Amino acid sequence: MNSKFLAIKKYASAHKFISGVVILVMLYGGYKGYKTLTAVPAVPHYVIGQTTIQTIISSVSGSGQVGTVNQLDLKPKASGDIIYLGVSSNGQDVKAGTLIAQLDTTDAQKAVRDAETNLETAKLSMEKLMQPPDDLQLTQSENSLARQITSKQNAEDGLAKAYDDGFNAISNAFLDLPNIISGMHDLLFTTSNQLGGTNVNNIDYYASTAGLFDFHGPIYGADADAKYKIALDKYNANFLNFKTLSRTDDATKIEDLLAQTYDTALAMSDAVKSANNLIQFFEDQMTQHNKNIPALADSQLSTLNGYTGKVNAQLSSLLSITTTIKNNKSSIIDADRSIDESTKSLAKLKAGADTLDIRSSQITIDQRKASLQDAKNALADYYVRAPFDGTIATLNSKKADSVSPSTIIATLITKQKIAEITLNEIDAANVKMGQKVTLTFDAVDGLSIAGSIADVDTLGTVSQGVVSYTVKIGFDTQDDRVKPGMTVNASIVTDLKLDTLAVPSSAVKTRGDVSYVNIIDNTTSVSDNTGIVSATLPREQVVITGLTNDTLTEIVSGLTDGQFIVTRIIAPTTVAPATAPSLFGGGGARMPRN
Repeated sequence: MNSKFLAIKKYASAHKFISGVVILVMLYGGYKGYKTLTAVPAVPHYVIGQTTIQTIISSVSGSGQVGTVNQLDLKPKASGDIIYLGVSSNGQDVKAGTLIAQLDTTDAQKAVRDAETNLETAKLSMEKLMQPPDDLQLTQSENSLARQITSKQNAEDGLAKAYDDGFNAISNAFLDLPNIISGMHDLLFTTSNQLGGTNVNNIDYYASTAGLFDFHGPIYGADADAKYKIALDKYNANFLNFKTLSRTDDATKIEDLLAQTYDTALAMSDAVKSANNLIQFFEDQMTQHNKNIPALADSQLSTLNGYTGKVNAQLSSLLSITTTIKNNKSSIIDADRSIDESTKSLAKLKAGADTLDIRSSQITIDQRKASLQDAKNALADYYVRAPFDGTIATLNSKKADSVSPSTIIATLITKQKIAEITLNEIDAANVKMGQKVTLTFDAVDGLSIAGSIADVDTLGTVSQGVVSYTVKIGFDTQDDRVKPGMTVNASIVTDLKLDTLAVPSSAVKTRGDVSYVNIIDNTTSVSDNTGIVSATLPREQVVITGLTNDTLTEIVSGLTDGQFIVTRIIAPTTVAPATAPSLFGGGGARMPRN
């Protein structure tokens, strides 16, 4: 052993450079092995934010130019009759907000009243939901269920009676139908001395005689013959089924035979009408050509008219019974649905309101509030007001005129500057008269002027498949540095929510139609942008969102003020192992030159 150690020592002393390299490599390998064994596994970091009460502003932006002509066409936003004009002549000065014209608001006011009623109803429903059920509510719910059960029983009784009436209607039909079908045969296919004699049956006589004067005669005859044969075939098949029918038979069999009998009566009605047409055509031709009409022809027309009345009566009776059966079947189905609904409603009433019920009721209230605001906005469209001070240059309308959004009621000239910008159809849909605007100008650095929407085109302009709308903005203040034709940038406030619960928009995720945020329950403070490591995974909390912009999203329900939420997840990254530097420098060793 000592001899081997001495040999290694002797070799190392003789080869000091190589020995040094070997020692360095061994030390570096040991260091890398230690780092690998003691490295902490990579984990995601969570950037934590907090729900807060905020003011959320939603806006759209556009650019355009300062107008070269400071005039504005005043148009209504709705259609209707003018019931009031606030100006009487050209040249009349008006102040901002002056009512220029009012349209008939009857329908719009009704919509507002209805929306107010709907909102009040929703609020009352919420109040009622929050209260425990009283004896009256329980009794009413139980009575409602009992009424639905009674309604179903009545429908079932009505259906049973309808089937019984259906059997009677079929039986009554076969009191008339045999006489009609045999009478039709005698009328058309027997011979008569008053007509063609013993060699020609009546139908051929009528057709051929009328055909002497008009080629349509044989056509009428062929139609009458065909319609009779169809009716006869249907009658024979129908009669065979009728003979086997019993009042106690299955309801389906009665219903099928009812439909078959109606079809037979319908075919007989067509046959009677076709025969009537033939004889009537025959008489018309005889009259037109001054020929005597056989008395038998008039008699047979009278007989056919009688058949028509009987067949129509049977058709009416059969159809009425068929409709009654159908209605009772529908009533039974409706009653079953109502019973199921009332049963569940009673059980739910006894159980009391749950969280989902309360949230649903609150959403309904919010929707009704939005509907009311929409109705009020629509009502405002019936009033045409001056957006700023000016002079009426042209008055084009008078009281009682019917106008639409394309009608120019008056033209207003003003000293106030007007900017015109262009918006796409999505942004334009959110822009309304009177909304506040912030204006900036490329040519005047640092200048910001407030304004408001004065007009929005009702008809867009299509260019290369893109629809755009022109929006006119009135300046609230005047600045001599702003010149006509200058480029203007506008930021329009389209919606505003004060003191509402909000989270950073990056915190809201979606899966299908559901929105949610991630919550880490063991967190007690917000984090910086590097995030934190959590021992527990975040949980998903479903939320209902409202107004949103680029940075904030309103939370209608699902969260409370002060909760900590995940705004961003920083995924773990894989770090490539460092490459050991070359002992000989970059690119490998070089031999010294001589």
